[in-house]
Amino acid sequence: MDKFQAFGKNISASFTPFAARTQQYVKEQLGQAEDKTQLPPDYIELEKRVDALKKVHNTMLQVTSQYSNEAYDYPTNIRESFNDLGRTVSEKVNLLSSATSPAEAQAALTAPPSAKPQPKTFSHAIARASLNSSHVLSGEHAGAGEDPLATALEKFAIASEKVGEARLAQDAQIQSRFLAGWSTTLNTNIMFATRARKAVENSRLGLDATKANAKSGPGFHLPGQPAVPAGHEEDMTEEARAKVEQAEDEFVGQTEEAVSVMKNVLDTPEPLRNLADLIAAQLEYHKKAYEILSELAPVVDQLQVEQERSYLHPN
Repeated sequence: MDKFQAFGKNISASFTPFAARTQQYVKEQLGQAEDKTQLPPDYIELEKRVDALKKVHNTMLQVTSQYSNEAYDYPTNIRESFNDLGRTVSEKVNLLSSATSPAEAQAALTAPPSAKPQPKTFSHAIARASLNSSHVLSGEHAGAGEDPLATALEKFAIASEKVGEARLAQDAQIQSRFLAGWSTTLNTNIMFATRARKAVENSRLGLDATKANAKSGPGFHLPGQPAVPAGHEEDMTEEARAKVEQAEDEFVGQTEEAVSVMKNVLDTPEPLRNLADLIAAQLEYHKKAYEILSELAPVVDQLQVEQERSYLHPN
């Protein structure tokens, strides 16, 4: 029996801090731990706030990450060819306006071999569809004067491309000023807080394991062998008391460090600043889109009025 007890003492003494924490964790999960050091209410409140902030970042980034996908509003039901994407609408309009033959007009719509594909956004797709439609009408209206619908579609194509370029500029701003900032907060600042909290939990488990070991002696016993009865804190040896005090100091230090890290994460103005930048980018985009379409609308309205007058009062 003495040999078994000596064996148990040797094993227990050789436990690493990790093993001691693990043993304490298992005891707590099984409801076998007598005491569990409680964290301060203010600390627990900080943990809840950090968890809420992490959830907010994950939720927002899950949606706003679409700004990194150029084609997030590109219609899935259309199929554009290499030629469709080979030139900008503005380039095609300039080439078409100077074309003197059907062959030159067709060449204007043909992509050069080294062409860089044009953006796949909804506005760019509208622009290309409008210009192609204008070209179809113009080709069938040759020699009969300008087709007002073809003219309007061409102007709409140019405006839509400008709107698409404004959207791409917005996306670039949001990527650099919002997505990058919120990703850094989530993957760096909040992660640091998570690590600090983990260190607190480890030190808390280590403290409770040290207390339990100091009160009851070596905690290891073979199956079928009785455990050493638990004692009282006043029965601790000086060595055991010193180990408990050291574990308490470690726990207090880790808790103070975690509180500082969590407060820094919660108090930093960066997330709100990033959100303001996102809104500013959206505002700038919609402002430009409004300006572009405000300039186009009266021109198309005038074409419509003239066509209606011609329709009602033919020469």
